[in-house]
Amino acid sequence: MTRLLLLACLLLSLLYAPPARALCLPVACSCTTSTTNVAFGSYNPFAFGNTDSAGSVRVSCGGVAGLLIPFNIAISTGSSGSFAGRTLKNGSRTLAYNLYTGASYATVWGDGTGGSQTVAGSVTLDLLGLSPAQTFTVYGRLPGRQLTAAPGSYADTINVTLTYY
Repeated sequence: MTRLLLLACLLLSLLYAPPARALCLPVACSCTTSTTNVAFGSYNPFAFGNTDSAGSVRVSCGGVAGLLIPFNIAISTGSSGSFAGRTLKNGSRTLAYNLYTGASYATVWGDGTGGSQTVAGSVTLDLLGLSPAQTFTVYGRLPGRQLTAAPGSYADTINVTLTYY
């Protein structure tokens, strides 16, 4: 009976214990990302307004139950090499655009350099060592009046880096 009571107390303490903040070693946890594209659709270079779109970065983690996993999401400059002016390309032709952390389009999402910021988050693993996926919106803006735009498909490739600890 004493063993059963001790086991019950141990289980209850696990249920109500605050999340453990610990170093996330590969054997203790792992996280993955998946993304959806930011697709601007058709663009009219004579329009005065911006063309806005959104995509997402989804983070999922698993590991030791109760573990708190803080993380940062960084995204690359793409083909332009600059957070200040990302470019979509169609051969040698380009269109200026950028990616932002919020719908106000005020903060450029990047790696924390060149005036950009990363996006931070955290997950707490449940009793099964899982966490619900967290989705972070990527806000894209293609400025209007890019009069040198030519017909065709424009694209850029952005790399996502998830750092968790």
